[in-house]
Amino acid sequence: MTTLAATTLFPHGPLAAQSDVVRMRDLYNKDFSFSDLALGHAGQRITVSGFMAPPLKAESSFFVLTKRPMAVCPFCEPGTTWPRDILAIYARRTVDVIPFNLSIHVTGTLELGDYTDPELGFYSAVRIRAATYARA
Repeated sequence: MTTLAATTLFPHGPLAAQSDVVRMRDLYNKDFSFSDLALGHAGQRITVSGFMAPPLKAESSFFVLTKRPMAVCPFCEPGTTWPRDILAIYARRTVDVIPFNLSIHVTGTLELGDYTDPELGFYSAVRIRAATYARA
């Protein structure tokens, strides 16, 4: 599939080859420190698979990628278990919400290190910037 065709079928970016997709768990060691894979790819474009959590607010370029589908916003409902495997995603444009139970691939620049979003107050240790996304 050419890039033009991929962009037409998947308006948020071309679909990554399955072998190029990084699993969230591969970004961390068992002690939750960054893995060699994460450290080696910091500042580079990677593709990660997961599920789009319900957005924190409308008309945003930010969303959270989760390892498992989550029907409710993990940050909005009291008593909801906080997910351990999440990534903050900063998309290139306003997010078109994809149903929570459909797997997606996100491609963007991997950033590591503590960061608190000045607008949302959302803290992340790992995030993807300048992201595009498409159904897997």
